[in-house]
Order: sequence, then C-alpha cells, then structure tokens
Amino acid sequence: MVTRGPDADGLFLQSRLGLAHRRLSIIDLSERAQQPMVDAELGLAIAYNGAIYNYRELKRDLEAAGYRFFSDGDTEVILKAFHKWGPACVERLAGMFAFAVWERGSGRVTLARDRLGIKPLYLAEVKGGLRFASTLPALLQAGDVSTEIDPVAFNHYMTFHAVVPAPRTILKGVRKLPPATVLTVEADGRRQERRYWAPVYETRDDERGLGAEDWAERVLESLRTAVRRRLVADVPVGVLLSGGVDSSLITGLIAEQSDVPLETFSVGFETVGDEVGDEFQYSNIIAEHFGTVHHQIRVDSRERLLPSLPSCIAAMSEPMVSHDCIGFYLLSEEVAKRVKVVQSGQGADEVFGGYHWYPPLLDDATGVADYARLFRDRDHDGFLAAAGPALRNGDHAGAFLEEAFAMPGAERTIDKALRLDTTVMLVDDPVKRVDNMTMAWGLEARVPFLDHELVELAARIPAEFKVGEGGKHVLKQAARRVIPSAVIDRPKGYFPVPALKYIQGDTLEYVRDILNDRRARDRGLFEQGWLDSRLQTPEAHITGLGGSELWQAALLEAWLQAHGI
Repeated sequence: MVTRGPDADGLFLQSRLGLAHRRLSIIDLSERAQQPMVDAELGLAIAYNGAIYNYRELKRDLEAAGYRFFSDGDTEVILKAFHKWGPACVERLAGMFAFAVWERGSGRVTLARDRLGIKPLYLAEVKGGLRFASTLPALLQAGDVSTEIDPVAFNHYMTFHAVVPAPRTILKGVRKLPPATVLTVEADGRRQERRYWAPVYETRDDERGLGAEDWAERVLESLRTAVRRRLVADVPVGVLLSGGVDSSLITGLIAEQSDVPLETFSVGFETVGDEVGDEFQYSNIIAEHFGTVHHQIRVDSRERLLPSLPSCIAAMSEPMVSHDCIGFYLLSEEVAKRVKVVQSGQGADEVFGGYHWYPPLLDDATGVADYARLFRDRDHDGFLAAAGPALRNGDHAGAFLEEAFAMPGAERTIDKALRLDTTVMLVDDPVKRVDNMTMAWGLEARVPFLDHELVELAARIPAEFKVGEGGKHVLKQAARRVIPSAVIDRPKGYFPVPALKYIQGDTLEYVRDILNDRRARDRGLFEQGWLDSRLQTPEAHITGLGGSELWQAALLEAWLQAHGI
C-alpha cells in the first residue's frame, strides 16, 4: 500500500476493529488531516481514499448546522456528513471515494464506493471477520484467503476483454464492492448492501426538442464545472495529454480557468511496421496552442518497456490485459517527479459513444448478440478451445450480458450498451488501469468525464447525437469552441503499444518463459495446443478489439506469479 500513499501512515485499533492508512497529501497537507481520522466527540473513525471536490460547500452547510471542525480537508467533512445524514451522505458527495466509517457506539462499519467506481475497494471473508483494502494483493498478505481461480471470473477474463464485473475477482477468496454501493456491517456480522445511484438513459420531457448544438452547449457547461471541481487541491495539477479530443479538451478548459502555467505530459513508443507508436504530432498542437509546459516521454521497448513489465504487472490490483497499462505506468513514473495530481481523459468514449461498436447498435432490431459479437474477445466455443480442462464451464459472460441488457432504465439496444460500458466495462478496465498505474507512483488521477452530473446529462442525450458523425458527435461539437479542429477531425487513435500487440524478439522470450514456468504448467489454465499455436505465431492471433491473444494468457499467468499465487 506504500506506493498509494508515500507521505505518511497511520493505524487505529479499538475493540474488534483495525483501520490502517497510507497518505498521499493533496488536500490539507497538515498533520490535522492524518488518517485514520478519529472524532472522539462524535464517536466515529474513518479510513478513506479519494477526493471530495465539493467538500468546502458541504463544510459550510455542516458548520451552519453547528458542527465544529479541527482540520481543513475533505476527510473530516465525510465524518461530519456521515454523522448528520448517515450512509445517505454519499448522495451529497461529488468526487471519487472509497471509505470505511466505524461507529463506536454500535460497532457498526459502513463501507462505501463512489458512483463510477473510480476508487477501488476489495473485500475478503476471513474466519470470524471481514478484511478490506484499496488493493487486492494487500488482502493476501496475512493469509487465510483462498487464491484458487474463480471459474466464473476466468470465463469473464477470457471472453469479456479481461473485465471481471463486481463483485467477483479472478480469485475465489476476494470480492470487490460494486460502484455506487454502500455496505453496512453490524458488529454481529449482519450485512445490508444498497446501490444508491444509477444513470437513466431517457431524455426528459423538457429536453426532447433539443438539437445537437443545444446539447453541445449543455455538455460544455457541465464539463467546465467538472474540470473546475477537479482543480481543488493544495498542490499543482497537471494533465495526461494523449493528443486525442478528450485530453485536449480538458487541457483547453483548464487553461481557460487557470492563471498558472499548466504542465502536460505525453508518452510514445517506437513504430512497429505500420503501427505508429506515438501521437506526439497532435499533443504538440495542443501544447503549443495553450502554451503549456509540455513533456514528451519516449519509451524504447527494449530498454525500458520490457524491464519495467514485471513491476507494472505487480502494480495491478487485478490482471489487466490492455496494452497501454505499461504506457500509463511509465508515464506516471515521470509525471510523479513533477506533480502529485493529474487530470485524465478516461471515460469520454463510453459516456459519449466513441467506440466503433456503437454505430451498428443504433438499429433497434439488434440486441445483446450484436454487442457480444462486436466486443467480446471470443465466443463460447472459442473459450472452450482456450481454457484448460478444469476451467471449461458455462457461458457466464454471456449470461451476465443478457441480465445487464434486461435491466430497466434503458430501452434501446444502443443505450443498454452505453450503460453497460459506462457502469461495468469502464470501471474494470480503463478507470482501474489509470488508478492502478498512477497510484503505483504516488500520483492521483482525476477523471472529469466521470463527473456524475456530466454522466447523468450524457445519458439523457439521444444516442444519435452521441454516436453519429464517427462517434462523440456532441462532444466534438462542444470541443470546437475550445480546441483546434486539427485535433478533433483527426482519425481516432488509441494508446498504441505495438510491442505487446505484435509480440516478437525479447518480448516473446519473456512471454515464453512465463508460460513455460513450472507454476504455469501445474496450474493448467489454458489448453496446451491452443497455447502452443499462439506461441508459435502470436501475430496471427489478434482479437477483434486489437489485442494479442498470447498477451492475454501471459498477462494472467505473470500476475499470478508476481503475487506468489
């Protein structure tokens, strides 16, 4: 946990409760804001990770209600808010958070996670108790937790782009609190779980006549608010500038609102064949346009990527197959030398319809089968061919998709897909990736596109205005009022890491060593013939989303080995 909070540590033990905390000092840098924080007068204690952007407004309301404060940060605001409003206080918090609050009088503990699951919260049942932490590996350190592979989670990992939806993780003995959820644990072990938020994909009556420009204006206004909220800090705030529309727009909106020179950071790799490894030409346009202090970080795969892979994988709370994990990891290492907080553009593609699988879903005659065909790494027959004998089981990912599409709150296929990607896929792929890779270097990432009010607004926009014109149409219209069109009208790019898509040379040897390790062979996660064919011609086995099938297998095994499982 040290890397998540390198600045200080704290421990609170009383009765049957233990709270421990590692601190990353960003709001109220003084000793008064140390954690775990205990309010003896109110009989409460808290351990908390995150940032509450409206804490000053809430503090004024609580002071007006008679509460007295001994610190100037957001941690104490949560404590007082919990005392006044109980677990329902989460509905008043604007920000990202995972916290545990203990009530001295009853012995009750309340665990809560923010609406979009930006901050993680893992749980493990142990004999006579419950263990919880911000990272999965932390729960394994004291033992007594089953590290068997969860067969349902394995099916998700292999077919749903390595996304294992809450409450499961890849290990049988560890679960995670779902986003937008409050879990109350009584002193005798009784529990109650409540989901307190869900976006509704339906246009309000008073908004039905709005056109694309009207929506763009509302989006821009809401995004300005989201960015302004995320500038709340007692340390400088930078931007991870990829060169895409999303991070470029955030850069422009911060530049509008700040008089301080803004630091921006981009990372790039070498080109492999036709796969360009950087997007510096676009990030440079934005850096020059807004006069930022810009840092280009070039990564040589042989000299830096491969040697850094083991520590990058060890930093993952769960195995994450996306190639750009290593990009964010190496970028964060450099960024953390200059700032402690960065804004990132994650979430825009899910919230505003930027992915290529959305346009085909606009036709209401389509359904979950079409989403699965466009997004899943392989169908169930493909899974059965890949999985080792002990892990061949039912199509759990397919059943999950059917259940998710059947939930109320979204009528059209496209809206069901956008909701699923925003509330599930986004949480356990892009957002988790950014949190893990930045916090590995004591760097806090803030994500304006996941401001809950902005997400609610986007959910109400008719899908045609989002998915149309090549994707993110409304967002691009809003962006034209802030950033140069050359960045908006460019072909859509991704965070390219060619060395992990087309595995060859030293990287192939690294992967071969992992998969030929005795532990891997004893585990038998994969059918050996399937694995051998991927090791022989890795470039011939690329998933529909552009990922390496070989890397998907190797990453899971490497993660298990990294944590001694």
